[in-house]
Amino acid sequence: MAKVFTPKVVTANHLLKGDVVYQTATGWTRDLAQAEVLTDEADATVRLIEASQQKAEVVGAYLAEVETQSGTARPTHFREEFRARGPSNYAHGKQEELSDV
Repeated sequence: MAKVFTPKVVTANHLLKGDVVYQTATGWTRDLAQAEVLTDEADATVRLIEASQQKAEVVGAYLAEVETQSGTARPTHFREEFRARGPSNYAHGKQEELSDV
């Protein structure tokens, strides 16, 4: 029996900054909520191939499983939740803007 395709986003690391980024319909974003959620396996495969070819911008592109809540993508795996929050060792990147870090 074939496995049912679940919603995914293309994620990678920005080549120069190292930040986690997510593919949108027009480029890359650091915010998972702005990522393009892919619900078709063929489309996801094409988008992943396109991302993998952008070697001057990103490295390590792959598909990450998400669920949508109120129209916003949310990680389904703790690894992706951790990556979405940004660096954990000190306040920089995404956590730089948080006051409680």
